Amino acid sequence: MKFLTAILITSFFSTITWSGDFNNAVNTAANENKLIVINFSGSDWCGPCIRLRHEILESATFENYAKNHLVLVRADFPRQKKNQLDAAQVKRNEALADKYNPDGNFPLTLVVDKNGKVLKKWDGFPNESPEGFVDEIRHIANDGR
Repeated sequence: MKFLTAILITSFFSTITWSGDFNNAVNTAANENKLIVINFSGSDWCGPCIRLRHEILESATFENYAKNHLVLVRADFPRQKKNQLDAAQVKRNEALADKYNPDGNFPLTLVVDKNGKVLKKWDGFPNESPEGFVDEIRHIANDGR
């Protein structure tokens, strides 16, 4: 019973953090020899973005892998007034979109190396399980280093 309780508590409180600062993510990735996952999202209006977050990016499978192997960056573009970001974060998100998502596709998820080179791109909802998604990243990590 204690083991089950521990699992439930761990599952309830996410052990990963999504940053909004790509420059800090690059520094962390370089220092820790990790890949970076960038997720462009419309968190309050984009159905596939919400589905991606719930079904894959917030899954135990992804979170368990990410906490030790990835640096995570989310560039969110909410539309509802109550969800608006501060001006500095909007500026960071727009700069990141100019570089990696100039066409404004949502959701768009990228795996990049510590130098910012794109290694994998999912344009739209990845039509795979959390396990398949993680396996693709794991394959990139194993081949790319």
